[in-house]
Amino acid sequence: MPERVKQHIRRAQEDGEVLIGWVQLAGVGFFALVYAIAPKTFDADVMFAPVPRALAFYFIFTLIRLYLAHKRILPNWMIALSVVIDMAVLLITIWSFHLQYNQPPGLSLKAPTLLYIFILIALRTLRFEARYVLFAGATAAIGWMILLGYAILYSPSADVITRDYVHYITSTDILIGGEVDKILSILAVTVVLAVALARARRILVRSVAEHAAVSDLSRFFAPDIAARITASETLVRAGQGETRNAAILCLDIRGFTALAHRLPADHVMALLAEYQSLMVPVIQSHGGSIDKFLGDGILATFGAAMTTESYAADAVAAAQALLVELDSWNQRRESQGAEPLRMGVGVAVGPVVFGAVGDDSRLEYTVIGNAVNVAAKLEKHCKVESVRGLTTADAMARARDQGYAMAAAHDILPARRIEGVDESLDLVVIVD
Repeated sequence: MPERVKQHIRRAQEDGEVLIGWVQLAGVGFFALVYAIAPKTFDADVMFAPVPRALAFYFIFTLIRLYLAHKRILPNWMIALSVVIDMAVLLITIWSFHLQYNQPPGLSLKAPTLLYIFILIALRTLRFEARYVLFAGATAAIGWMILLGYAILYSPSADVITRDYVHYITSTDILIGGEVDKILSILAVTVVLAVALARARRILVRSVAEHAAVSDLSRFFAPDIAARITASETLVRAGQGETRNAAILCLDIRGFTALAHRLPADHVMALLAEYQSLMVPVIQSHGGSIDKFLGDGILATFGAAMTTESYAADAVAAAQALLVELDSWNQRRESQGAEPLRMGVGVAVGPVVFGAVGDDSRLEYTVIGNAVNVAAKLEKHCKVESVRGLTTADAMARARDQGYAMAAAHDILPARRIEGVDESLDLVVIVD
């Protein structure tokens, strides 16, 4: 497994140990409360009453274990010791019953408290490691065999073993077959839980690996694109697309190619990274989705990946906010002795086809349509008009209809011929 996947698994296991510790602490509190308020059926002057001592010891040990689990410093030997102590405290409590009630040792073997063994075994599944489940089951089985041996060896009666089931139920004698059934049940439940846990762990590992891959891959996609891919009920295939009205925004740094020739490669990439780290959040905060990075250029869509009724207003507002952010960045750059950067922004609206292109080995979500071409041409035409942001009159009208409020009057450039666009367009200056 990759190290990052191992780290995810370790964190899941550490969280499981914290949960185990709290369950143990809750169990101690519950049994202490029950023991305190339950009427005692044995003599008050009984010579040996280990339950309070066992609960006190177990409470202190559980607190230490829980502290180490919360600090993420619980060693494996401490986990194994915890398994042994869990079973030891329970089995010693069961063993002590015959002393408290002044009965032969066979009485302890009939205690229904045996059922708590299965809880302690199941508790180990919270760590997602089958070995601790197997260890807990083996410890419980060995412990019960020790109790059985003690009951046989230290019984006051020489004829303590019986084959009569009714006599076994109504006396303290021992039915070997019944005790073997208990041990086999413990082992069978242990094996079933271990097998189920081993399968669950494989699923966990695969799930964590896929989640890590999705988290990494989502950095290469806009959040709404990543959500669209992961939420798709069918396999995404090339050729799937939808037609919808959307706004397209293109932005580009002026003279970046010449600047890149003058700077070392690492400085160029650092500059691009800083530029994109400033521009991308502005686009996303206005509901835009990054379609692709084109070197120093960015193509963003509004209302394509995720339909919206304010796509034009969002795109125009984003264009203004991008240029405001650029001005702030340039002020910081100039204060550090770096030259300011210039940027052009173009916004167009219209019907586009949004869908997946490529083949089965590599897919990409993209937008296709006249609006994409117009936005790119408007961004370049900003140099011709000596402005920083342009959109069409149609896009601005649609933005106003969708709630865009102009902070100031925008200059109108009627009947402009734009290279690469067949017909002349009425343009609106977003920012001059």
